[in-house]
Amino acid sequence: MNWQPVEKPSEMAENRLIQAIIDGHFPVDSVLPAERELALQLGVTRPTLREALQRLARDGWVDIRHGLPTRVRDYWREGQLAVLISILRQPGGFGGDVVPNLLNVRLAMAPAYTRLAVERSPAALAAFMEGYLTLPDTSEDYTQADWELHHRLTVLSGNPVYTLILNGFKELYHLMGNRYFARPEARLFSASYYRGLLRLAQTGGAAEAETLARQVMAQSLDFWNSLAQGDAHVD
Repeated sequence: MNWQPVEKPSEMAENRLIQAIIDGHFPVDSVLPAERELALQLGVTRPTLREALQRLARDGWVDIRHGLPTRVRDYWREGQLAVLISILRQPGGFGGDVVPNLLNVRLAMAPAYTRLAVERSPAALAAFMEGYLTLPDTSEDYTQADWELHHRLTVLSGNPVYTLILNGFKELYHLMGNRYFARPEARLFSASYYRGLLRLAQTGGAAEAETLARQVMAQSLDFWNSLAQGDAHVD
């Protein structure tokens, strides 16, 4: 039996408020109703509402001001990475520019840390990637393997800031990856990339690895956009 976890009242309140903010029911710079009224609207107790609001404030959705109404923040400018995770979990969250923007961030970083990893630790990278020649052909396995590869590349680059930045995207990476790698052609495309990167690690071709990473990250972005367009036509 695959039991689904029961949503806690505070989580329910948090998710409903996020949806209301995204939908524009509570626009940016508007104020939320008084605590008593909002708790009644959501069907939760005031302590439960406070717990939800504290999490929303932590992530950048709202600004809790002592003695003043709670303000809806400009979450695209003031929010944390958790905002992106919440957006992607909403119905239709994978639409628009959210994922392409994230892939553009990866495109900006991945070539640099890939080159550094091959420059500094080609043998360690090659040994790590041997297992990528026989990956199980499932979206879950490819998602996990792709995450572990990029994480290992950042570690081997010798620049821990790359690793810290990437760690912030871990949950987002898995949400996106399971959707991306659901397509067999995406898995074939990445398998080819893994073989190419392994060869360059074995020969110490750092500059070539940087070029390959840049090409593949750009093509991944194009591929995602083509998948999104196909999904839109199906809908």
